[in-house]
Amino acid sequence: QVQMVESGGGLVQVGGSLTLSCAASGRTQAFSNYHIGWFRQAPGKEREFVAAISRTGGRTNYAANVAGRFTISRDSAKNVVFLQMNSLKFEDTAVYYCAAGQTVNTGTTTIAGHYDYWGQGTQVTVSS
Repeated sequence: QVQMVESGGGLVQVGGSLTLSCAASGRTQAFSNYHIGWFRQAPGKEREFVAAISRTGGRTNYAANVAGRFTISRDSAKNVVFLQMNSLKFEDTAVYYCAAGQTVNTGTTTIAGHYDYWGQGTQVTVSS
């Protein structure tokens, strides 16, 4: 089992920045074997893909509505993945989840059902 724990959420003003962290614990000996994704869910909406990073960190994917504003990165030595969020908008308000998937690939990186382990989420609220 791998436990994922998100942190770094909070209240931020429109146009501000926030960095989320996702720490993995448990059977993390092969953390580099996991493709990591960030998803979010706003009230009354379905969970949506935000960003993902490949096992080696060499490939990243972003949802169109965050591309150019968000940056995903990983430190596999420390079993941590980051999501740097800049130029935040009201519509970025949501609970953000990180997830780890052992069999996720380029074709399935945006699909939540392909990830094996999920964190409890961290709330991000963007206000005026």
